[in-house]
Amino acid sequence: MTQAYVLLDRDGVINHDSDDYIKSPDEWVPIEDSLEAIALLNRHGYKVAVITNQSGISRRLYDETVLAEMHRKMHQMTEVKGGKIEAIYHCPHSPDDNCDCRKPKPGLLNRFSKEFNKPLSDVYFIGDKLADIQAAEAAGAKPMLVKTGKGLNTLDKNPIINAPIFENLYDAAKFIISEK
Repeated sequence: MTQAYVLLDRDGVINHDSDDYIKSPDEWVPIEDSLEAIALLNRHGYKVAVITNQSGISRRLYDETVLAEMHRKMHQMTEVKGGKIEAIYHCPHSPDDNCDCRKPKPGLLNRFSKEFNKPLSDVYFIGDKLADIQAAEAAGAKPMLVKTGKGLNTLDKNPIINAPIFENLYDAAKFIISEK
């Protein structure tokens, strides 16, 4: 059997999001039970990777060093809960840069697929924004939406989302492990 993976958006799925951006490790605060959800997935044989837009870098709100510090905190806090994040892929560009890695484009998901030699057809990608759903669909992954972060707003603006919808990451994780 091949290794199973679940891909997660970061802001609004794992940690609380902010319209002012998450700009420091101190501002990076996990959503209740999100780290436990990663540990739950791991215990049931799933590896987890993160796919995240980080335009705060191109906006000069923080730099790659600060982003690495935020991710170090995320790794450490996840490990305390018994979980592990295998890899993090981020897009540092602004929406105006027209790169192929910024969601809703599938570049980061495709990079994960190539680097891990993992077809995306059986990989869930959990996000809280329409761009996450669109990126999953464009890459051939299985999209899921959570209501945390910008999820409720996403549903208000797009009442017909063609993806399973969950209250939070923990509920999505419970669904995934029940499907195995």
